[in-house]
Amino acid sequence: MNYARLSLIAAAIATLAACGQKTEAPKAADQGSAAPAAAEETVVKIGTVAPLTGPIAHLGKDIESGVKLAVDEINAEGTTIDGKKVKFEVESEDDQADPKIATQVAQRLVDKKVVGIIGHLNSGTSIPASKIYADAGIPQVSPASTNPGYTTQGFKTTYRDIANDVQQGKALGAFAVDKQAAKTVAVIDDRTAYGQGIADEFVKAAEAKGAKVVKREFTTNTATDFMAILTSIKGAKPDLVFYGGMDAQGGPLAKQMNKLGMKSKLLGADGLQSPEFLKLAGDTAEGVYASSVGMPKDKMPGFASFNEKFAAKYGEVQIYSPYAYDATKLLVAAMKRANSTDPAKYIAELPKTDYKGVTGTIAFDDKGDIKNGAVTVFQVKGGKWETLETVGGDAPAK
Repeated sequence: MNYARLSLIAAAIATLAACGQKTEAPKAADQGSAAPAAAEETVVKIGTVAPLTGPIAHLGKDIESGVKLAVDEINAEGTTIDGKKVKFEVESEDDQADPKIATQVAQRLVDKKVVGIIGHLNSGTSIPASKIYADAGIPQVSPASTNPGYTTQGFKTTYRDIANDVQQGKALGAFAVDKQAAKTVAVIDDRTAYGQGIADEFVKAAEAKGAKVVKREFTTNTATDFMAILTSIKGAKPDLVFYGGMDAQGGPLAKQMNKLGMKSKLLGADGLQSPEFLKLAGDTAEGVYASSVGMPKDKMPGFASFNEKFAAKYGEVQIYSPYAYDATKLLVAAMKRANSTDPAKYIAELPKTDYKGVTGTIAFDDKGDIKNGAVTVFQVKGGKWETLETVGGDAPAK
């Protein structure tokens, strides 16, 4: 009896010990047949960077949430690369939309051995950070940075899955002159790489179409008082005011134009085309125009399913989360094709990308820009952004 009890205890201890060994291969069966070894799990880190604090934190969190949703799905599906089960983890950093902080967090992510970067949001942070990633050989896909300079530095690590400011500025300039009959325009920008960049491209395109720039004014990406600038512009009586900057400034700008009784139309780029702008501008948002660097959400091939999943976890989509989601998945797809999570090996697969994502088909040119990037122009009608026209992309809206 005692011997039997001891045997049972010994068996129980052996069972518990076996349960604690996650990667130990199962023992061969009594007949001598070998059971397959359990897959070893490898943790692979993907970095994402955006402003998670400050006036445009809602846009930064939009990117972060898109990455997290993609990673959760990839892990749930199960991924094996080079014979090893891979678990992806997100390393998230806040660059506060500040170029200096951006380089600091970029180096921190390099030191953490991330294998890829989704971000940054702002062109002014992506551009300086991109050199750090390039020096480390780590691929970077931005779902939001539109300044052409981001992909013209000669780095083999920089990509974006949205249209750039050359494409966007051309569409906006043509829209202002051809569709809004603007003969005179005033231009304001926030002096960031994004704001100034898109304003410069708009000016080129509008002037090429015959419009005259009667005022060119500047502000900052933290300002909220535009009365002096707008008073100066009002005297010039432009048909249209173009603003190069983000929604945090665009909302107060629209309110102050209304307060001054300005009749000029307000046109912005993707930084304005958000649900947050509608909240910030209130009733004065009505009639405002803005573009987006992609298809309208209802024309994106996978948006309905994405939106349902995103809303359940994170709430309302702002602008960039679908592009961050696609950027994450196309990076992992490149790793699978290379059968490696080593950036030095899978980076060769990125130029071959032909990914059918939530936002449409993603393929890159030799600089890392998306091919045939779509630009959509919207207008606020009845408190909602309504599609007016789309140029480029998979299926242009009419």
